Amino acid sequence: MGRWRCGPCGLSVSPEHQAAARAAESAARRSYGKLVALLASRTRDIAGAEDALAEAFATALADWPRGGVPANPEAWLLTVARRRLIDVTRRRVQEERTTAQLLLLSDEAVDPARYELPDVRLGLLFACAHPAIDAAVRAPLMLQAVLGFDAATIASAFLVAPATMGQRLVRAKRRIREAGIALHVPAIDELQGRLDAVLDAIYAAYAEGWLNADGTDERRRNLAEEALWLGRLVAALLPGEPEALGLLALMLYTGARRLARRRDAGQDYVPLAEQDPRCWDAAQIDEAEALLQQAGRAGRPGRFQLEAAVQSAHSVRRRGEALDWHAIEQLYAALAALTASPVVAVNHAVALAQTHGVDAALVEIDALLGDDRLAGYQPYWAARAELLARSARRAEAPAAYQRAIGLERDPAVRRFLQRRSEETSAPDWPGAERKA
Repeated sequence: MGRWRCGPCGLSVSPEHQAAARAAESAARRSYGKLVALLASRTRDIAGAEDALAEAFATALADWPRGGVPANPEAWLLTVARRRLIDVTRRRVQEERTTAQLLLLSDEAVDPARYELPDVRLGLLFACAHPAIDAAVRAPLMLQAVLGFDAATIASAFLVAPATMGQRLVRAKRRIREAGIALHVPAIDELQGRLDAVLDAIYAAYAEGWLNADGTDERRRNLAEEALWLGRLVAALLPGEPEALGLLALMLYTGARRLARRRDAGQDYVPLAEQDPRCWDAAQIDEAEALLQQAGRAGRPGRFQLEAAVQSAHSVRRRGEALDWHAIEQLYAALAALTASPVVAVNHAVALAQTHGVDAALVEIDALLGDDRLAGYQPYWAARAELLARSARRAEAPAAYQRAIGLERDPAVRRFLQRRSEETSAPDWPGAERKA
């Protein structure tokens, strides 16, 4: 077999190394969180589990090209990582606590030929939401420990500096170990206090996967699928909890539109207002509607139920009905009052343009201009640009569009924004004369 040369570094890489790298990457995408949860389930040392797993992956990249990829890569990685944990624990065996950890680790043998990886991530999710963990870091910790997000990606999702987020995550993992927090699903009477953080983490994972509009990024696509699976698991565990049902409904509503978000083989981005409702998944929308109705019967509205209700209001287009912008604007107003989120405020301003006009929307958008959390948030600048283009301040729109284009990573979305910038800059663009 031939060899290929790595362009950036000029090194020659064998097919065996390529196969090993692909297998390791695939195992990480499928099972990172499961492996961390299994490794940490007894020692309660998430950081130690992550370190051991990182060493196991490094060993795999060295061993698999020579000996071949094992039939069960996850079991192989689990076995090697457990050995690393045992070695580390032996070096600290003078302490009584680490002696107990060593006994716990040593009595778990894995037969790679027959081993099936159990999914114990739900217990790890609820452990990360323990009251002893700082509330601001619970959801980010879940994203890193359970789904393998890096600190920079998590920081971006929560509008926080990467260094700050990294420090928070390190402290949270240390707290779990030192406090001896159990990594299992707690009793029903303890679930309520932890549920919000678990739902936040699941939704953040889904949102990151949702960015993969054309489905070509396997890691992101897998994140969306995993988040939906975890959402179903929590809803099944707590069928009487309306926010769990609301989150599942929200993910189903948005997931139903995935195929409608692109055309021309994924090259063109299609915003919600321009999507063909015939391309939406009717079965998923019907399931979401039933879940939202079930949640509503509890009489305890919350963030995810309100967000799902917004998506329900948009879904009426599949029946040929006009959007009720007043209802959408009121839902966003309720969300803004509940969450004080700048992202919700942006969406409320967009809806406000439809009900009270562009000038009223720009007042709200301008009020957000000094919020540092939105400085790198592309949808804010895209919304601002669109509103400016439709107002008497049209000359300010190109600069806002360029800011949005510079912040966008998706080439298809960048092309869409560029076209909008060119269209709205045209002297005869009709949108400049149209009232919202």
